[in-house]
This record gives sequence, structure tokens and C-alpha cells, in this order.
Amino acid sequence: MKNIFQTAALLGLLTLGATSCNKTLDELTLNENKPNAVPASLLLTGVLNDAYEAPNGSYETWDQYYLQNYDYYGNNRYDFGSGTAYYTTLKNVGLMEQQALAAGSAAVNPYAALGNFFRAYLYTRMSLQMGDVPLSQALLGLDNLTPTYDSQKAVFVQSFKWLESANADLGTLIAGGTTTVNGDIYYGGDLRKWQRVVNTLRVRLLLNLSKKNGDADLNVAGQFASIVGNPTKYPLMTSSADNMQYVYIAATNNFYPNNNRNFGQDGSRKNMSATYVGLLTQLQDPRVYATCEPARYLVDTQGQSPTSFASFVGADAGLDLGVMYNNAGQGRYSFLNRRRYFSTLVGEPSIQIGYPEMCFNIAEGINRGWLATGNAETWYTAGIQTSMASYGLPTSGTYMASFYRPGATDVTAAANYDTYNVPVSFATYYAQPSVKYASGSTGLTQILQQKYLTLFRHSGLEAYYNYRRTGVPTFTTGPGTGNGSRIAQRFRYPTSERTANTTNYQAALASQYGGNDDINGVMYLLK
Repeated sequence: MKNIFQTAALLGLLTLGATSCNKTLDELTLNENKPNAVPASLLLTGVLNDAYEAPNGSYETWDQYYLQNYDYYGNNRYDFGSGTAYYTTLKNVGLMEQQALAAGSAAVNPYAALGNFFRAYLYTRMSLQMGDVPLSQALLGLDNLTPTYDSQKAVFVQSFKWLESANADLGTLIAGGTTTVNGDIYYGGDLRKWQRVVNTLRVRLLLNLSKKNGDADLNVAGQFASIVGNPTKYPLMTSSADNMQYVYIAATNNFYPNNNRNFGQDGSRKNMSATYVGLLTQLQDPRVYATCEPARYLVDTQGQSPTSFASFVGADAGLDLGVMYNNAGQGRYSFLNRRRYFSTLVGEPSIQIGYPEMCFNIAEGINRGWLATGNAETWYTAGIQTSMASYGLPTSGTYMASFYRPGATDVTAAANYDTYNVPVSFATYYAQPSVKYASGSTGLTQILQQKYLTLFRHSGLEAYYNYRRTGVPTFTTGPGTGNGSRIAQRFRYPTSERTANTTNYQAALASQYGGNDDINGVMYLLK
């Protein structure tokens, strides 16, 4: 009996040995104690986090909203470095789709639809920064380590196809009863809201191509009319409740970039820009009370009212940084409103794609003649009103302006703020000739100015892109902005492209920018 067990044991060992010999190297190196596959829902969460653009960084400076005044922490120069490469995130988009299929999803599923949205979102974002980018041959791994560059036009054409597919697939899913997706930190999984943001992004991208309206392949005006004129097929955002926005949660240590823990560093080492504040005060816009504080020198030394529009002053972005620092130290500039942006850990949600901006994009398209039946003024006023509402400004009544008291030490304490009840009336505001929509070229400027005010602290570089495309509002330059007192037109390509994809990198520069990776080069969509 003992021999039988010994023989069986020996056969078992031989079988195990034979099985081990047949295993591949990948199988033998697989760590069974760790997860070896990530579900599609978790990959979606990661993609959403990667795509998020926060306020309080260089983008806000280049948008000329909020400026550095202390060179230890940064400056206001337009010496653009490399643009942001999203290829790792895009690889995860593809993996998300694969995992959904592996888990048994049908070919048309929420992750595939959102995958097409994020391809369009991230490829066009890279293209808006740099110009031509690898797309059709990208993400092939060892099959192609040196992808050619697709033209900027081709990137947008392909992105519109992805968005068309995303809208159609989401419509099919919703009609069939599939209305949610797991892993969504923006909309709680609501596919109806995702379908709206898909089409809202498409409208934004069409406006970015306004200089190419005559190109038959892009069909800018035709696409715009099809989307805006057919809300049943292409649902758009209907209110700010549809905003694609990143919400901060203190309980998970997910803090707003400005908060009461970094107030000592950020509270006075940055100040407001004259481009933003000057436009607000020129229009006597009550949003200045919500986003800014009066310049203390004018209030405390010159005796001006803290609620007078004349008491709100921004610095010229082109000012020498040393001069700006001295002026800021004397209280000659407005700072961010401490109550709104520093008194808590969560601030406000950061809008990535929002309804108020969409209203102005539609108004602009109608103003340009892309939709024969639309009313630009209706969309224009809706954009202003929803933007003001986001700051708690009433249509008619009073707004409690709250400004941090000089010398106070606790930014979180309500007792350290002076409050003023400021009368607010949208009717009075809108009656001003500088605000009331005037159609034509004047109306276009008004739309662009209001869009700029609405994008404050939101949507990354969108305000800069709108300026770069239209020249509205006027951005200021000087010693402080560097680059020969020019606003840079683009970002450089990542250094890795120069060293690892040299031939295609050089060909892309030759076809676009005279062979130079020049931050002042003019890309296709701006010509």
C-alpha cells in the first residue's frame, strides 16, 4: 500500500513538472498575490482623473486671470515648454474598452462610447497645444515605435467621427434602457448627461475651427447647424446641472487647489490680472465682488469705498515682476476673494466643459451666420445669467460681498470678514450699451468678452485659445511676459519626440513651422 502512495506521489510530481515546463515566461512571472486585471469601471475613474484640469497653475497665468508676483514660486512669462502628452491615458482608454468586452459587454457599450469621447477630447487637446500629433499610428507598441504625425486637420476630422459615434452609441444604449455606467466620478454614471457633454464638446471644437469655416472636409458651419438645430438627435446641455465638473471632497483629502492650508503661500504671492479685473470694472460687472477683493491701498489709504468698482484693480501681466511684487505688497492690487477660494478646503467645483460656455459658443456660431434660425441674443443672455447665478448673484436684489479684513489671522473665521450688501440688478447691468447685445462685429466682441469672464478659473486653456483665435479680450505684454513681448502661439513637442522619433518629428516641424519647434509658430487652425 505504501508503494502505491509513493508511486502516485511520484506521478503527481512528474505531472506538475511537465505542466510547469509547458508554461510561458509570462505565466511563470505572474504574481498571483496581486490583481492582474483592472475592471473597466476603475480604468474609467483613472481616465477621468487624468483628464481633469485644475485652477491655480500656469494655465491661469497664461489666461491672464491670476498672476504671480513673487519669482520664487513662478513668473508670468510666455516661455512655453512642452505640451501635455496624453498617450498613457489614451492607452488606458483602449484597455478600458478591452476589459469591458472581456467582461461580457456587447460591442456597443457605455465604455466604448465614452472611449470615443475621450479620444476626441484628448487628441484635440494635444493638437490645440502643439499642432500636428501622432494619431493613426499611435499606441501600436512594438508594432510601431516611431509613429508619423497626423495633420491637425486630420486630427479634428477623426475626432468629429469619434464624437458622432459616441453620440449615436449613447443614444442607442439609452433608448434600449441602459442609462448608467460604473466608475463615473463626474455624473454619477448618468449616460444622458454624458451624451450632452459629447455634443457640447463638439460645438466647442467647431468654434476653435472658426477660421476654417470654408473647408469642405471640416464642414464647420454645416456640423454646427446639424447639432444645434437638431436637439433630439444631438442633445446638448440644458443647464449648469449638466456641467462636466470636478468636485472636491475634503473627507478624502481631495482639496481645492486654493484652500485654508495653503493660504499663507498663495494668499498674497499672486494677485489679480488687469485683463480680467479691468474688463469686469469696465462693464460694472457684479461678479467682481464674488471673485476679487478691493485693493486695500485704495480703501484704507485713499478712502475709496470697498464696493466701488474703482477699488478693484489688477496688475498688467507685462509688468516687471519686481515692480509687481512691490505694488502687491503695498496693497495696490486686488487679490482672489478669500471667502470664496480660501476659507474652506473644497472651494468650488472645477468646470471642465460647462453650460455657460456652451451658451456663448452657440451665440458666437449664430453671430457668424452658421445657423439661420437661431437667436444669438437669447443664448448670450442665458450665458451671462447662468454664470452670475453660479456665484450666487441674484437677478434682482442684494448680494452680500465678503472681504477679508486686513491683519486678520484666521481665513476660516467668518468674524474676520467685512460684509457689504451690494444691490444687484441684471436688468440694469444688461441695459448698459457695453453689455446689451448689439449683433454684428460688436456683438461678436461682446460674446467673446462674456465668454472670457465665464471661463474664469475653469476649463484649462480655453480662455487662452479663444484669445489666440480672436484677439478678444486684449492680452497685455511687456518685460514680465517675456518672449519678446509676444503671446506665444503654441507649445513645443515633448523632448522624447526629438530623441526617439526624430525623422517624423523633423518632418512635422518642416511641414508646419519652417523646421523649428517655435512657440511663436502659427498652427493650421489659426491661419
